[in-house]
Amino acid sequence: VSFCLKLLGRTKLAVGKRPVTATTATVLRSFSRTMSSAQLDADALLSGHDATQVQLMEEKCILVNRSDQVIGLESKKNCHLNVNIEKGMLHRAFSIFLFDQQNRLLLQQRASEKITFPDFWTNTCCSHPIYFEQPGEVSGMGAADYQPEMETKENIGIKRAAVRKLDHELGIKLQESDFTFITKILYKAPSSGIWGEHEIDYILFAKKPEITAVPNLNEVRDFRYFTIEEVKALVDSASDEAGSVKITPWFGLIVKHFLFKWWNDVDALDQHIDLNSMHEIK
Repeated sequence: VSFCLKLLGRTKLAVGKRPVTATTATVLRSFSRTMSSAQLDADALLSGHDATQVQLMEEKCILVNRSDQVIGLESKKNCHLNVNIEKGMLHRAFSIFLFDQQNRLLLQQRASEKITFPDFWTNTCCSHPIYFEQPGEVSGMGAADYQPEMETKENIGIKRAAVRKLDHELGIKLQESDFTFITKILYKAPSSGIWGEHEIDYILFAKKPEITAVPNLNEVRDFRYFTIEEVKALVDSASDEAGSVKITPWFGLIVKHFLFKWWNDVDALDQHIDLNSMHEIK
């Protein structure tokens, strides 16, 4: 929290060519009152988890308000603590839906090593744009303070993050231009007593006739292509409390509210692109 509050005081973040000055430190002050005890609980739980996944929880996510304006940064760990979520902590995320030539959708089952929603089935890839501690070295894109995944023009920052994570999780190599931004959703969901999600989620579609997937087994337990009817059956199985199939809440919400109408028009998505709306779904 101290890192985040320092940032929010008067720090300028270079987002593309335009620095953004964050001046809303009061938004996060309430988080600091309960962070210490929550931090202890989180650290205690993390001690039993996979070391690689624990390290990834230190990545810096982008904090936003409900209008998707940047208000600061915080670790992925702190962003996913329910105690912070219940006080309003909100961060950016994205969800990728990748289709093949037969219009089947690639889904993945998250690895058992994952800290939130282990072994759950979900869309092709879902993650976060991040703030790089050493952006000049990581991005290779110019100035030392340039943040490539925070650039908002034509959602290029989100698409760069999507390229990075799709390669990291599934070994699939796409370009920013392969993605079509559909819209943004806002949702909140618990994962366990201590962990949860509260995200503004950018929805990205892509279609590629042939891809080679080389899954990172620390991220992905299983993956395969599904037809519409197979996804419906998967969701029905997940709704059976006695069943062993589980799906992530964001994927379930997207299926419930949007997915099939988008999927039916996957070759004519322009009619569904909504650049300005924020869809809060429950």
